[in-house]
Amino acid sequence: MTDTTSPSQADTARASELSAVARFLKATELDTRMLGMIGALLLIWIGLHVISSLRLGVNPLDFDNRTFLTPRNLWNLSVQTSAVAIMASGMVLVIVMRNIDLSVGSAEGVIGMVMGFAQVHFLVRFVGLELGNPWIWILALLIGLALGLIIGAFQGFIIAYLEVPAFIVTLGGLLVWRGAAWWVTSGQTVAPLDATFQLMGGGPAGSIGARWSWAVGIVACLAVVFMHFNGRVQRKRFRFPLRPIWAETLLATVTCAIILGAVWLANSYPWPVGIVNRYAAANNITVPEGGLFIAHGIAIPVLMAVAVGLIMTFVTKRTRFGRYVFAIGGNPEAANLAGINTRWITMKVFMIMGVLATIAAAISSARQNSATNVLGTLDELLVIAAAVIGGTSLAGGSGTVLGAMLGALLMQSLQSGMVLLGVDSPLQSIVVGTVLVVAVWLDTIYRKRV
Repeated sequence: MTDTTSPSQADTARASELSAVARFLKATELDTRMLGMIGALLLIWIGLHVISSLRLGVNPLDFDNRTFLTPRNLWNLSVQTSAVAIMASGMVLVIVMRNIDLSVGSAEGVIGMVMGFAQVHFLVRFVGLELGNPWIWILALLIGLALGLIIGAFQGFIIAYLEVPAFIVTLGGLLVWRGAAWWVTSGQTVAPLDATFQLMGGGPAGSIGARWSWAVGIVACLAVVFMHFNGRVQRKRFRFPLRPIWAETLLATVTCAIILGAVWLANSYPWPVGIVNRYAAANNITVPEGGLFIAHGIAIPVLMAVAVGLIMTFVTKRTRFGRYVFAIGGNPEAANLAGINTRWITMKVFMIMGVLATIAAAISSARQNSATNVLGTLDELLVIAAAVIGGTSLAGGSGTVLGAMLGALLMQSLQSGMVLLGVDSPLQSIVVGTVLVVAVWLDTIYRKRV
């Protein structure tokens, strides 16, 4: 006689299993959409690693230096993601308010070209500063920030006060700023850039090394523990429901493990042999027989992206301005009747977007050590896709900075992986466009179920 389970028993078992998952999610307060995106990112990474390993004929567990999941490739991926992630954090605010900014890539291009022209020509030839003057990169960056503010304020004014749809204004900006980038130097590439300015692009010199990377990681872990502790204190103070101790401990432990794992990964990528030998010769260091290992550590553009992400998260969650942005996106008419100056808030959001485009332009041009006319081309697609994939609803009213930055990492992972596999550029565009459409479709399904 066989032992069988009745349908009612199977349904009960499934229900208890689902309730256990639901209880876990409720206790930890984890966002299921965020978990789904992290799961998708891990699947993409594993898939690209396996495919690249099979293509090279190596064992996926050997982690050959030419496959995807290696310190070298992931370090470069983090640097490549920085500029898009920074702009995506601002695009969250734009889309939350039911607007769109199609001009961020072109704005990045013209700002980068102006900063490059300022370093190579304007500040040297017309102002009289000598090459290598420490004020060159500072003044160039200030010029770029001023231009970004002007571009954002100009577009925001037309959208907010002249009531021209954001789609039309920024579509015009996409064309105008791309043409202006060519006009600055008549299409000529501007190079080389200031040596200090180049540090914002990463590389061996644009990284903080192993020791400082571990210091940053430890400080970040202490900050995570403090945030959980302070959050619990604040919940008790205002009599909000408390998460279980095990949930708080689990979240803090996992977050710290991710931070320290990222630091370990950054410290596992050494300087190239040629640069190490030149460095050793310049500093009278004897190179041992097995070679000298000098770790890159965390790249400066990655630190810049993290700093921007933290600031933008604070702005969206802890300031009156951030609450107004989400209120306007949720119901513009009600926000206006409540006394919120919706026009000024809209203008400020586009000004923030202009500043973030400047930071992205500095990273991108510094990484290339030049300002070119193709700088920022199609970045608007990646930025919008990153925000939408990260959970920002095109219907407005919802979105997170962390989600957008993870979306940027996912998009850049796809693009980097396709380059590693030798996929043609047209096919890369097809994949990116398809992912964007699927992401919007999934967002529509999710909103219908909620």
